[in-house]
Amino acid sequence: MAVERFPVEASHILMFARAIGDTNPIYGSEDGIAPPTFVQSSAQFDPDYPLRPKAGERWFGSGREATGIKREAKEGEGDGAAAGGLHAEQHYEYHRHPKPGDVLTATIRPGESWTKEGRRGGRLHFSETVTEYRDQHGDLVVTARGVGVRTEKIIEQEGE
Repeated sequence: MAVERFPVEASHILMFARAIGDTNPIYGSEDGIAPPTFVQSSAQFDPDYPLRPKAGERWFGSGREATGIKREAKEGEGDGAAAGGLHAEQHYEYHRHPKPGDVLTATIRPGESWTKEGRRGGRLHFSETVTEYRDQHGDLVVTARGVGVRTEKIIEQEGE
């Protein structure tokens, strides 16, 4: 379970739309809908979201070892785990638009994984994560699919 309770409020929708520069008036009304990608803001309701800073704790933020925390290799990743990875793709399938008054829950499951041969980093390992957002009635609202990619070996940057 990723997010046990993600309330969708008109003010949240309006702030999100403003943050992404979308001025469509439908996002500012009580009867409106949420903009595309809005469900990503569910991370604010997940106390264990790994990129969310926690007061007094070191965290794995952006930047090269920005906090001094190095990513540990996961079982089966081999030496390539130290190479790091990145978010490669994000897809959203809307079964209906989230709207004010919804209370969403999110469940995460692994999707497909595959490998391709890269040019500089050796093999590229792709993995998909599927997040399903359901409303207070259990109906599927949005399916989000994220794809991450990890190189098999560290790619040296010029000048290092």
